[in-house]
Amino acid sequence: MLQLIRFFQRQHYTIEYASTAAPSEFAMDLSHINVPTRSVEVNSTSFDDFLKDWQPDMVLFDRFMTEEQFGWRVRSICPRAVHILDTEDLHCLRKAREAARKKGTPDELDLYTDEARREVASIFRCDLSLMISEAEIDVLISDYSVSEKLLHYIPFLVDVDKATVGWNAFVQRSGFVSIGNFLHGPNWDATLFLKQEIWPLIRKRLPNAELNVYGAYPSQKVFDLHDEANGFLVHGRADDALKVISESKILLAPLRYGAGQKGKLLDAFKTGTPSVTTTIGIEGMGTANSWPGYVEDDPKRLADQAVALYTDETDWMASQSRIPEALNKFDQAHHEQSLLLRLEILFENLEEERESNFIGSMLNYHTMRSTEFMSRWIEEKNRNQSR
Repeated sequence: MLQLIRFFQRQHYTIEYASTAAPSEFAMDLSHINVPTRSVEVNSTSFDDFLKDWQPDMVLFDRFMTEEQFGWRVRSICPRAVHILDTEDLHCLRKAREAARKKGTPDELDLYTDEARREVASIFRCDLSLMISEAEIDVLISDYSVSEKLLHYIPFLVDVDKATVGWNAFVQRSGFVSIGNFLHGPNWDATLFLKQEIWPLIRKRLPNAELNVYGAYPSQKVFDLHDEANGFLVHGRADDALKVISESKILLAPLRYGAGQKGKLLDAFKTGTPSVTTTIGIEGMGTANSWPGYVEDDPKRLADQAVALYTDETDWMASQSRIPEALNKFDQAHHEQSLLLRLEILFENLEEERESNFIGSMLNYHTMRSTEFMSRWIEEKNRNQSR
């Protein structure tokens, strides 16, 4: 989201950030980059007043749930405003993989869930959806018949020239690292996978090695995994994620389900840190043949490759040398230019593009009306209770 905000600033947009989220001590103060923020409420006409005052040319929704809540209000008050959905990742795909994992049938995905109906409907209702993974674009086209015209691929953005300097060498590093927000299901599952199956295999062969586990929002069950005797060290939130990764020899990311792109692996790229991950981990990030490290799904093979990479400086340096090529996929200048051109076309042909999206117009006519009436009912109910 910060990368998108900065992109629009470079195009000389005036930006205001509105959120229903409660204040957090870890939230960035957007006033430092000249972006005013406003707290808004769901099911409240106060948001309508905000729109009438602001009259935006474009509204960027962060995930489909936000579009569900506010899209109909924007369309009613600012009918010419362009609706952009930032999906972040394809939630229904991630949820389907999680459900299949819990059932013990990871290859049998149910993609036709209520979550999928809600998310795909939101994509159809918007003028353009920003997709972070090419694999997810393929799913939307093949499984949900979403037109490619409604989707735009834009991954995480990296200034490649700046990201490939100042890396620590092999001898300047020690230990393994794992990192990820513990409220995110795939990260918690990967941490358990490490603790229960992978780390004991690594530690048996490297009895002095340590694994530093970082992640925001750790609960007691997370800290209960801390085991100094066996080098499994749970630290909680990292003040500087890039620093702790850059000081480690290898990043371990044994993800068994998930979607989108994995910020931890991109941070490993940016710090010149080889990684050992899974096929889910590299989805949207690169290929197994050119990966800066190793890609394995079996815990024993994953542990074997982690040990080999950790102890072989030549292998480690060869893996690090593949990172610049891997980073080219995220080249900021290329993807920003591509998005700029797509938005210019959309603004110039908005009515024609909306007319060609019949399913979207149908959903805006029917689905969003039901959402509107439910929201108005809740608003009236809240008003009566406050009297």
